[in-house]
Amino acid sequence: MPDTLRQAGASERACLIVDDEPGMRALLRRVMQADGFVCHEAGSGDEALAVLAQHPVPLVLSDYHMPVMDGAALLAAIQVRAPETAVVIITATADVQLAVKCLEGGALDYLTKPFAADEVRARVAQAMAKRRLLRENAAYRAQLEARVAEQASQYEELFLASLQSLADALEVKDAYTWGHSTRVSRYAMAIADVLQVSDTLRTQLELGSRLHDIGKIGVREAVLNKPGPLTGEEYAHVMEHPVIGWRILSPLLRDMPHALAVVRSHHERFDGEGTPDQLIGPCIPLETRITAVADSFDAMTSGRPYRDGMSVEEALEELERHAGTQFDPCCVTAFKLALERDHALRPDWNVRRRRELTLVA
Repeated sequence: MPDTLRQAGASERACLIVDDEPGMRALLRRVMQADGFVCHEAGSGDEALAVLAQHPVPLVLSDYHMPVMDGAALLAAIQVRAPETAVVIITATADVQLAVKCLEGGALDYLTKPFAADEVRARVAQAMAKRRLLRENAAYRAQLEARVAEQASQYEELFLASLQSLADALEVKDAYTWGHSTRVSRYAMAIADVLQVSDTLRTQLELGSRLHDIGKIGVREAVLNKPGPLTGEEYAHVMEHPVIGWRILSPLLRDMPHALAVVRSHHERFDGEGTPDQLIGPCIPLETRITAVADSFDAMTSGRPYRDGMSVEEALEELERHAGTQFDPCCVTAFKLALERDHALRPDWNVRRRRELTLVA
């Protein structure tokens, strides 16, 4: 059983007396027993630690001057092994510097020899009161930290839910891509699982892929819902959305750089011909390369007013055709493996081919 757990179960009226002089131990034992304490004894620092390991107590009365391990060394060891133990150091001289050293080392009080029984009781009572106050403060801090952590978690959940709601509201503007961000996130997670990315990257990838198109809030609805291919000017207008989204989210996601990278760079190309920064190959963040494959696959398999969605096989062929130019070949291969292993849900092609508004979970 760990020392801290033993400490929690220790009797509040028990103590350990440590002194290399048997007569001094006997004197202190009589005083403490008369005050209702169960007493354990040790003649050295090493013996005291062995006793504490078997019989944890809330109070230790220890002589300072002992051979091999003195009171200061014993105090330091107790602070490590059983920090809630109240230690009272006993010295043979009224040395102020020595007393200060002991108090700074964690002792809750000290006694000087010779001492009277009433003085022992007063010092012990004071030390135990300090110990009780320290434990209460520690428990309060722990409860407060737990409450703060819980509230922070709730605020984070509400914050992320608000962002997702914003992304969902955006998709209402473009009825033909309803559910797109959710599907892209699922595909991206499937690729991430095959590539075995870190937990931190995975968490931020999930958020970034859900919010990757949030910048389309700044794109004209007439362009988003145009029933036909876009002109060059309209396409350029649509392709402003990564930077728009990045600007919107940068103040909100300062601590999530991978998520922001997905939003800004999901239209970068592996050959450096993408937008907005013309990043090339490995210079494009991995989370972004993953999202680019997931995003393009969903776009190809989703129907539009002017075209039907591709089949899964056709979309995979298209991804492989552009691996090394538009897409990272490793991410394309990982996505293909995810589909083969059923780690990624295949799109319902019949639903995708419908041209009216279709809600897809």
